[in-house]
Amino acid sequence: MRRKDFLRLSALFGGGIFSGSLFANTGSTRPPDIEELIADSDIDGSMFNYADMPIPKVRVAVVGLGNRGTTLIQMLDWLVRNNHCEIVAICDVQPKYIERAKSIISKFQTVEPRVIDGSEDEMAWKGMCNIDIADLLLVATPWRWHAPMAKYAMEQGIHVATEVPMSYMAQDSIELIKTAERTKRHCIMLENCCYNGEELFVLNMVKEGVFGTLTHAECAYIHDLRALMLDTDYYHQRWRLNHHLERDGNFYTTHGLGPVCMYMDILRGDNLSHLVSMSSNEAALSKALRESDDPVMNAVANKVVCGDVNTTLIKTEKGRSIMLQFDVHTGRPYNRLNKLCGTGAVHYGYPSRLFIDDPESGGWHAWQDEAGYNEHLEKYAHPMWTKLREQISDNEQGHGGMDFVMMYRLIRALNHGVSLDLNVYDGALWSIVGALTDKSVAEGNQRVNIPDITNGMWKNEVEHPVFRDLV
Repeated sequence: MRRKDFLRLSALFGGGIFSGSLFANTGSTRPPDIEELIADSDIDGSMFNYADMPIPKVRVAVVGLGNRGTTLIQMLDWLVRNNHCEIVAICDVQPKYIERAKSIISKFQTVEPRVIDGSEDEMAWKGMCNIDIADLLLVATPWRWHAPMAKYAMEQGIHVATEVPMSYMAQDSIELIKTAERTKRHCIMLENCCYNGEELFVLNMVKEGVFGTLTHAECAYIHDLRALMLDTDYYHQRWRLNHHLERDGNFYTTHGLGPVCMYMDILRGDNLSHLVSMSSNEAALSKALRESDDPVMNAVANKVVCGDVNTTLIKTEKGRSIMLQFDVHTGRPYNRLNKLCGTGAVHYGYPSRLFIDDPESGGWHAWQDEAGYNEHLEKYAHPMWTKLREQISDNEQGHGGMDFVMMYRLIRALNHGVSLDLNVYDGALWSIVGALTDKSVAEGNQRVNIPDITNGMWKNEVEHPVFRDLV
């Protein structure tokens, strides 16, 4: 191998700001079981429905200005123009991304944000975590930074909204809960799929009783990422590929699981009880690595650990079942499944189809026709989606508008000083499921219990905050 290729291979595993060897510090020490972590914690559930003082104009700091961070900045355009927030600081390790962010922000904000260049100091981002500078930190960095950044920001008095997952290690998720409870700072995960039009439509039908008694759901993150993981620029120093060379399980649980947990009132009357997870053999990603023109990628083709398809079965405390899948290796169309079964109706996503269990209508074995589907869509479209239709249409680059709705709800809740739609327990639970799939797979697909991370608060049956009106 040529020296320059060896250096590139070393960079993939051996360090680098905001990436580096993701598992360099794990060694051979067994991480504590989550049951041990819960037993040793003093979690009290106090961040359920927590409301802080109103912030008339939220000062927002953004760390991580790559593809996702750029989208989040764009979603703040309308909110900045309407004086609900201001972007006060930005940070990244790549100067070109800082310049791009400055250019985007200048189109809708007159005041230039403070710029923190992390290219020489991987801890430079701490400079924006100051209550005299910001009220809210948006974290859109590689996964390994989500938990430490969120924890540090809360300890400085700053609210945090982090991209998914909140953490890929169970102990970090538990620590974020403890820190949020101790500091009384919001710490949420930015799960945009909870705000998509289709998912909100299904959720509203659940609320209105269309589905009857819920029994089963299927959800997924199926997204061919091979080309992006091999690309030299898309994921800085190919940080995402690194996970696939070290872990086997479901790395990205939340896009599918988040909406299903809302349907089933998880943490608001029901809870996840236990799971069993298994992965298929690995073939597609290593094939792409072998066939790449990049000798660095050729050299790691035989190091892929993550199976092509991971399937996880989850049971809830009320007896419902959830099938959760993860596949970013296989060449097939994007899909989150979004299937929900009840005694009164069934929904299948991608494309969205609806079955109403009404024998008298003669509709057995047939989906609703276009007219029937549209009738339900008009009747049960979530009021949040319809109320923000104009802004959604103006921000469709944010995954069809759901990114804008997510940011709108976050900023306006902080403006009004009310509890957020999602809390630290939601983000931690959905992230912990990912860590527990790794454990189940490693232990030969054994059952793994999902402990209560709410101190029993999940037993309180309450309507999901996403139904509140936030103007």
